Amino acid sequence: MSTSKNIVLVTGAAGFLGSLVAQAIQDDPQTPNVHLILADIVEPTAPSNTSGNVITLKVDLTEQSDIEKLFETKLGIPDTVYCMHGIMSRGSEDNFDLGLKVNIDSVRGLLQAARKYGQSAENSIKFIFTSSLAVYGGPLPDVVVPSTIATPEGAYGMAKLCCEFFINEYTRRGFVNGRILRLPTIAVRGGAPAAASSSFISGIIREPMKGLPTVCPIGNSLDSPELDLALWISSPRTVVRNLVIAKHIPDNKFVTHTRVVCAPGFTTTVREELEALRAVSGNVMLQSGKEVDVLELIEFKDDPTNRRIVASWPARFDNSYAFDLGLVVDEGGMIGVVEEFKRELERGRT
Repeated sequence: MSTSKNIVLVTGAAGFLGSLVAQAIQDDPQTPNVHLILADIVEPTAPSNTSGNVITLKVDLTEQSDIEKLFETKLGIPDTVYCMHGIMSRGSEDNFDLGLKVNIDSVRGLLQAARKYGQSAENSIKFIFTSSLAVYGGPLPDVVVPSTIATPEGAYGMAKLCCEFFINEYTRRGFVNGRILRLPTIAVRGGAPAAASSSFISGIIREPMKGLPTVCPIGNSLDSPELDLALWISSPRTVVRNLVIAKHIPDNKFVTHTRVVCAPGFTTTVREELEALRAVSGNVMLQSGKEVDVLELIEFKDDPTNRRIVASWPARFDNSYAFDLGLVVDEGGMIGVVEEFKRELERGRT
């Protein structure tokens, strides 16, 4: 089996973010003649503008034999792995054992395969992992800095932190070349609602802008003080851009003891989200032809479990280290994010 450059494996490639990353890598001028291996529990869709240099695979990453297949395709051994699969936050909270199996065991299996097959490569395989701000919890400083200790208060964050430890150790030993991005909450996500505690953060924008009803699990009305819950946000476009940048960061730019980077974001609140939605959309047309205020499509049903999990996440970070590595942040705040989603809607891309 030959090893060649610019062979990129993406797991979770059928998901919203994974599919965007696959397309971005395909279009990345710094990764010429790229070959993609796209894998997920359902077969992913190949990006546009491909020329036979993409393999899409339906695999069960909880089976080591399926993981091994990803490193034995006709394209050769990947030089970069984007590890992006997983059970989302509320899903892993509600099904703890499945969350452990998918969010920890399968990632460790993927690391072992990267270690094994990378031994025949000129350099260790780059292993880019999408972690989360959910690794934080408990008493936190007003602003999270790189030295802030992670103490998760949910199964999802616990699993992400465990994987971070594995990737750092595998990197220290030279088994892989790890790059870990702790992502902000991504909004606005396109597609269907996900089994994530943060899903509503996109849902209260996405569904009403489509003229569809949705539920906000924070507060019981527009006047609820719970709507002042602070959130750490980044748009999909910016998160994807940062994941591509992460592939190209020189090794010597990382601090020596960890490959963890808190990806840049900005602070908003649930209330500010709703204000941005109202400012950008105003009234929307229903399928029935009736025009309504966009906020009338949101039903408030406070969910204490959901609120507890989201409230345990920090909402303010120091972006300095991430900026030093070349990562970027959204401009325009929540209004800019909602306007960006509106443009995507108009282009039929969501």
